[in-house]
Formats: sequence, C-alpha cells, structure tokens
Amino acid sequence: MPPVALILQISRALKFNMASGGSADGQKASAVRIKSHKRRVASYAYMPLTKATAGNHLRSYLVTIDAGTMHKGVEYKHEGEEFVYVLAGGLVIEIGANVSVLSKGDSIHFNSGLYHKLSNPTEETTELLVIIYIP
Repeated sequence: MPPVALILQISRALKFNMASGGSADGQKASAVRIKSHKRRVASYAYMPLTKATAGNHLRSYLVTIDAGTMHKGVEYKHEGEEFVYVLAGGLVIEIGANVSVLSKGDSIHFNSGLYHKLSNPTEETTELLVIIYIP
C-alpha cells in the first residue's frame, strides 16, 4: 500500500479534491467496480481503476505481473505520458534504449510515445499502479 503522503501528492498534482471525491473544478467523481473489470493477458493481469469516458484523459490500472516474466517481443507505444509505481515485487522497464530496475516503493514517469516494455525477473508477483495520461 502506498504511503498516504504519496496519495495526497498525486491527488494535488491531478487537482483531485479528496474531500468532495471530485476534481477541483467540481466534476463529479466516478466509481468503478474493480473485480468485474479484471482482464488477463498472457503473463499479466490488469484492472482499470478509472472509467474510460469521453473527455477523461487519465486512465489508472492495477497491473499484476507473474514472477519470472519477460515480455519478449512485446513493446508498447502510445500517445501521452505514463507513471508507474511499484506496490510489490520488482520490475525491469525498458524505455527506448534505457533500462531501469525498480523495487517496491520506486516509481518512474516517462513519455509513453517511446517504445516501452515491462518485465518481472523476480521470484515473486509484481503489483503496479499505472497511471496513463492520454491527450
């Protein structure tokens, strides 16, 4: 579980009003039934934490990557920005020619227009909070 301070920093950066459950501009927050939206793809699973609606530029996901998973030949590239926070386990993330090794509590922010891929070389399951901004 991320520290409350981190959650508050993220909410301030996103101008999310924690007290009213909505953004600073008064938009109403939306709730999502997480368990009903879980998707499994090869060696990882993801659950949307936000609804994908018109005009909503942020998408957040809880991503679980199986132990010992290397995504060979699978790279992602999409418009926008991406923030990845490691909730549990370890992660190797390749962004273009750069390789970063992350552990529990680490995070990375990058231009998701660059080819990127995630892998979990550890012996435990990795859990990630992934937030994507799509212009």
